[in-house]
Amino acid sequence: MSTSVLRKLGLALMIALMLGGVVACDDQGPAEEAGENVDNAMEDAGESMEEMGEDVQSSAEEAQN
Repeated sequence: MSTSVLRKLGLALMIALMLGGVVACDDQGPAEEAGENVDNAMEDAGESMEEMGEDVQSSAEEAQN
């Protein structure tokens, strides 16, 4: 996958997570806690994908030089 695709995917994922946080309710039941755990895991995955994209881009730039 190209770095621009990974970057766009990571950005879309982060936007979706932020929108999900805006509409979340204040009750902290078991389902809410599970949802927050999933949100946190998805956010971490998105950040990891963005970092991976940046690493790939850096490697590609170094290879060109």
